[in-house]
Amino acid sequence: MAKESGVTARDVSRHGAGRLHASGLARLKASGLRPTRQRLELAGLLFRGCDRHVTAESLHDEVTRAGVKVSLATVYNTLHQFTEAGLLRQVVVDAGRSYFDTNVGDHQHFFLEEEGYLIDIPGETIAVSNVPAPPEGLAVDRVDVVVRVKRA
Repeated sequence: MAKESGVTARDVSRHGAGRLHASGLARLKASGLRPTRQRLELAGLLFRGCDRHVTAESLHDEVTRAGVKVSLATVYNTLHQFTEAGLLRQVVVDAGRSYFDTNVGDHQHFFLEEEGYLIDIPGETIAVSNVPAPPEGLAVDRVDVVVRVKRA
């Protein structure tokens, strides 16, 4: 059996995910998350092809169009589980709106507010300086920069 990242064709078949891209299963296995049907379906949509930014609502619409029955609450929970496992990065653009980014590498974002669209800024093109020391007992985890843009 052919393997891709430790995943066999039998693994894909056994988990019954016809739409599943093998890399989704590989990522779940590598992260230690149990490959439930919902996780497999969502991973298959999230991790096929290029990096992307999704909201829970947009992913729920996509999975529904694919003919999969998954509640919006399950999509939210799964996105947060994937984020905790390091498979996704959450980008908060305002108090009521978060995106989930499949690119977990070093980078920042442009945010086109009128369209609700994120664009990656390569990590090496932006420098953040003079980050203040955190309060005692805390450590800086990362600094997120969201540059808000509009069409000229």
